[in-house]
Amino acid sequence: MTTFASGTDTLTRDALTVLQPGFTGTTAPDWLLRRLGEGLASVGLFGRNIATPEQVTALTAQLRAERDDVLVAIDEEGGDVTRLEVRTGSSFPGNHALGAVDDVELTREVAAELGRRLAACGVNLNWAPSADVNSNPANPVIGVRSFGADTALVARHTAAYVTGLQSAGVAACTKHFPGHGDTAVDSHHAMPRIDADASVLTERELAPFRAAIAAGSRAVMSAHILVPALDPDHPATLSRTVLTDLLRGELGYTGLIVTDGMEMQAIAATYGIERGSVLAIAAGADAICVGGGLSDDETVRRLRDALVAAVRSGELPEARLAEAAERVRELARWTATVAPAADGTGREDIGLVAARRALRLTAPSPFAPLTEAPFVAAFTPVANIAVGDETPWGVAAELSRLLPGTETGGYTGEEAARAALEAAGDRRVVAVVRDEHRHPWMAAALDALLASRPDTVIVEMGVPQAPARGALHIATYGAARVCGRAAAEVIAGR
Repeated sequence: MTTFASGTDTLTRDALTVLQPGFTGTTAPDWLLRRLGEGLASVGLFGRNIATPEQVTALTAQLRAERDDVLVAIDEEGGDVTRLEVRTGSSFPGNHALGAVDDVELTREVAAELGRRLAACGVNLNWAPSADVNSNPANPVIGVRSFGADTALVARHTAAYVTGLQSAGVAACTKHFPGHGDTAVDSHHAMPRIDADASVLTERELAPFRAAIAAGSRAVMSAHILVPALDPDHPATLSRTVLTDLLRGELGYTGLIVTDGMEMQAIAATYGIERGSVLAIAAGADAICVGGGLSDDETVRRLRDALVAAVRSGELPEARLAEAAERVRELARWTATVAPAADGTGREDIGLVAARRALRLTAPSPFAPLTEAPFVAAFTPVANIAVGDETPWGVAAELSRLLPGTETGGYTGEEAARAALEAAGDRRVVAVVRDEHRHPWMAAALDALLASRPDTVIVEMGVPQAPARGALHIATYGAARVCGRAAAEVIAGR
């Protein structure tokens, strides 16, 4: 059993217990192990902490040697947002591809296999799934992370994902409450706002969270968004009306409430992380996620001290902090006692099966697969922070395997088409895009490319909103590695 440092008082332990910090490196630093001994109960893993499954297993064992009931969390959505496979691309398609197939049993199987792989590495809390309804196709941060734009579809797949993930003994953390889909701003950069009225929110945004709660989601993550119909003054993460009155009171949720990353600019630039953390706990949050950008002992100390000072000044009731800390411990107890479902060892290939089923092909006439190595022109937008720019995407790597000699280049801006045509020479062109409908320069590049080379194959790896065109148009509904492989198989006729 864990033995706490004798000099750590109850208040300080509780303040540490509600934090979910990150760190740098692929082994646990001394300061993190020391904080676990003082009461820290959770640790977040990010791409920078991961090299191989074996290394992650050793890392989580190192953490549990210091505290056996530690919650090890990760942001592993599959699809575009992957941490376990940050350097290769995910073996699982993301939510949008699963929504395109619309087979809830497939979604459950994918989530269960993902959960098995996380559990095998010692991870027991996943900051997923995204239950956001992608009602705004111009949304810069959700997009393919959502199951889709239809509320009922999102609700049933959210429930299936929660069920599958937790069948492997990994707690689901359904996000981003009360719904991030109708935003036009990325909360990593600024404060988004949703101006829908309360009836729309109830029918659209909240329905998937009701489904997640009914499915037993052990955690829910709050969004750093302002929803005036619910609270005109405070973003959801800092709103008692949203977290306590709505989520706990009206929706009847009793599990752990986790904040989105407190260093995101929607909070950090307006309230500061210390003040924001105090307000979040006071509003009803139970755990403070921090560590995507700030990942050092000084951050943990600052947040711990801010919470302790708020209790001592009377601003934050000690009972509220104690309640939050107990919910963290309650989740830790669940992860220690839940037994993975006895339904076999899972399907290693389920991600590829799902990615193949998600493809949507459009061709004006019968398509003859390529037999010679093409030139792959990747028209690359700036990646949002949740996805990051470390993870490879596209079809070039998979086409190179099937059609040796395939070459590729990445292009952006007004000269993208000209540069791509020049590089391609007389080779067949495969143009790869991501959310063409959101990037005028990308649409113009495709126009120019098709005017010159109408036999171009187009692969859309974002949300397919623009009209299908080209000799063959493939919509993959995501940019995971398996989505690229499924598309490459079609192009090469394999």
